[in-house]
Amino acid sequence: MRSKVKTVMNNLDYSLLVFLLFILCAGFLALDSASVAATARYGVRFLSQQIVAAVLGFILILCVQSIDLSRLQYFEKPVYIVMNLMLLSVLVFGVSVKGAQRSLHLGPLLVQPAEPAKIMLIFCLAKHLAAKNRQLKKWKQLIPSLIYGGLPILLIMALPDLGTGLVSVAILFGMLLAGGGSLWKLTLLFGSGVGGAVYWIYGHLNYGWWLPLEDYQLMRLVVFINPEYDPRGWGWNLIQAQITVGSGGLWGQGWGQGTQTASGYLPEQWTDFIFCVLGEEFGFIGCFVVLALFYALLARCLMIAARSKDLFGGLIVSGVVSLFLFHILQNVGMVVGLMPITGIPLPFVSYGRSALLSGMLAVGMVLNVGVYKEASLFG
Repeated sequence: MRSKVKTVMNNLDYSLLVFLLFILCAGFLALDSASVAATARYGVRFLSQQIVAAVLGFILILCVQSIDLSRLQYFEKPVYIVMNLMLLSVLVFGVSVKGAQRSLHLGPLLVQPAEPAKIMLIFCLAKHLAAKNRQLKKWKQLIPSLIYGGLPILLIMALPDLGTGLVSVAILFGMLLAGGGSLWKLTLLFGSGVGGAVYWIYGHLNYGWWLPLEDYQLMRLVVFINPEYDPRGWGWNLIQAQITVGSGGLWGQGWGQGTQTASGYLPEQWTDFIFCVLGEEFGFIGCFVVLALFYALLARCLMIAARSKDLFGGLIVSGVVSLFLFHILQNVGMVVGLMPITGIPLPFVSYGRSALLSGMLAVGMVLNVGVYKEASLFG
């Protein structure tokens, strides 16, 4: 046992943990400022809850290192079934939060099964695609994998949870590409999906076609194109986000000194719009540093994928990278007006215990692939 622990500690990628710790600290600073408005509104200091979740997350990371994930891949089918049953249970028994039925009551806790479902999807897709052994070049090889990954995505979209659904689509695209799928075929397929969605939205707005979106989701797309369409209503968040980020300038107004943040003009600034707080209080330089830390974290993940002992491990890491990369691009993009608002948090920075624990579990899986990179490490 001591030999195993020693081997795990020797093979752990500590630089990845350091990058994660720095990102968490940046999140704590921003959350401390954003929580002033949150405390006034809800009477709760979110920062203390986030710190507790982060501590639990590090414990979870260490626990994940005690097993070899490759030995768990044979549980893919039970995990896949449980994942879909979880999502179905939300559709049947879920609690509506902010217009979407995406949460479940487990005793006193309110949990969002879609968060762990993303991690379970990565695990299941890794095993499914590893069994294909990069044989995904032809349509008849690619379509079954699309159906396999598409079923839980459809369940997530039905909640409706557009943000998590889009993240899951990004995971599916990234893992299919890493698993040997043709780039042009995947681009054609997913690009056609995006084009078809835009065309259908146009038809809905102009001809009343049926659309499986809630009104608030549709309005987010409308104000993305034209925020002034409803500046004091649906366009308020986007306009205030851009004002908040822009007011930081090069160096920012200083920690705890953000006027927009303190006044609470921006709703949900401790979750979806936490990057605005970073921009206002730490400026362009602070935002650049945080994004550089994310880049370093993702680069370390890709290095671990390159050294993976098998395709299964590499696919797990590719799924985690796709997950984090889409979260970062979408969250930062929406606060500066380059992406529509979808309610996707910034990993390890936005408040959210379920999202934070899921993200740290994903990091633990990446580290596990690095620890067990030798096929005969533990016999």
